Amino acid sequence: MSISAAMVKELRETTGAGMMDCKTALKENDGNMEAAIDWLRTKGLAKAAKKAGRVAAEGLVGVASSGATAAVVEVNSETDFVARNEGFQKLVSDIAATAVESDGTVEGLAAAGYPGSDKSVADTLTDAVATIGENMTLRRVTKLSVSEGVVASYIHNAASAGLGKIGVLVALESAGDAAKLEAIGRQVAMHVAATNPLAATTDEMDPAVVAREREVFSEQARESGKPDNIIEKMVEGRIRKFYEEVVLLKQTFVIDGENTVEQALKNAEGDVGAPIALKGFIRLALGEGIEKVEEDFAAEVAAATGQA
Repeated sequence: MSISAAMVKELRETTGAGMMDCKTALKENDGNMEAAIDWLRTKGLAKAAKKAGRVAAEGLVGVASSGATAAVVEVNSETDFVARNEGFQKLVSDIAATAVESDGTVEGLAAAGYPGSDKSVADTLTDAVATIGENMTLRRVTKLSVSEGVVASYIHNAASAGLGKIGVLVALESAGDAAKLEAIGRQVAMHVAATNPLAATTDEMDPAVVAREREVFSEQARESGKPDNIIEKMVEGRIRKFYEEVVLLKQTFVIDGENTVEQALKNAEGDVGAPIALKGFIRLALGEGIEKVEEDFAAEVAAATGQA
């Protein structure tokens, strides 16, 4: 298979490995990008455990809550300029508030009535496109609820109250003091914004992701030439370390830098006055997973002036 320069460039940006190593990895794996990443990691030439999504979409993430239920939405626009528009910000805030009472799906939220209007959210968005002059889309919505306790929220890179680039919800179930529970919940939400965990607990980890890591670790250990029983222990040790990096309750709490998140919640129970159970979390980052179209502005200008 022919390995293009674009493929080598993508692999290099994803893994941080050298250009020739990336080319070799692609050749060894018939151009398969995921296999090439694993090959580089097995050889110790790449550090990345997962690819960072290339973000291009603009707009805002908004959060809203009502009692023990909260919602987070993502509304995209074409430019960051629109995200600073007060009209657009009010639109996203109103959509987030509507999402708290919706069924938690994009379709259900789009069909829901827009606050103070006889129109739906979808129709209101269509009207806003005509008024503001940019395409806008309601991309995602997620809700979290607890039977007793709080769903705390946090907005990173806030544009205004409840609006920003990253929105996090953390559901804590407890019969304890709601205000104190909200405080520790917000700290955990800040932690989630910073660390972007893959799952709340080890049991919730995607088995395919764990299997892939285990295979990479096994290949690395086998290259050491050690006996199988030692290799098995090495792999299990690496898996435990992997969990500490990507599982929320196993991560070191960024707020104190000492305890795990699990222990920090346990420590907070005395202050809250009751046991605390983490029931889930949501983290939405603006534009994640939307591939950016890179434009060569100089070439565009040259083409427009007939100099290309």
